[in-house]
Amino acid sequence: MNKLSLQDEKEFIIFIKDWLKSHGYSQKDLANQLNLNSCRTSEILKKIKDLHKKGGLYNVAKELIKVEQNWLDIKNDNNIQGFSERTKSNLKPYSQLDLNYKLDIDQLMDQMEKDHSNK
Repeated sequence: MNKLSLQDEKEFIIFIKDWLKSHGYSQKDLANQLNLNSCRTSEILKKIKDLHKKGGLYNVAKELIKVEQNWLDIKNDNNIQGFSERTKSNLKPYSQLDLNYKLDIDQLMDQMEKDHSNK
């Protein structure tokens, strides 16, 4: 494959920084996804050059798509997990009554008598 020009390298760096910013990730996150030891821009660019050398722009795009898909999957898993936790908390039948629904009936009766006698 053709070697990346300096202009291409600059455009890749600008693209990657914008891309990371739009997804809320850092260069360190990208470096982890690309299995790099360093998150420096030069190391990321070196990986991009290697990917380009092995399969051109198609190979670079394919790898970045994998990274993005992985991030989206992580966000979706977190959203689903957060949704199920919110749903579980909404299923407490007596939560609006400010009662601990796990109390047994005797404890509940004692609490009610105590509340009634305080009035």
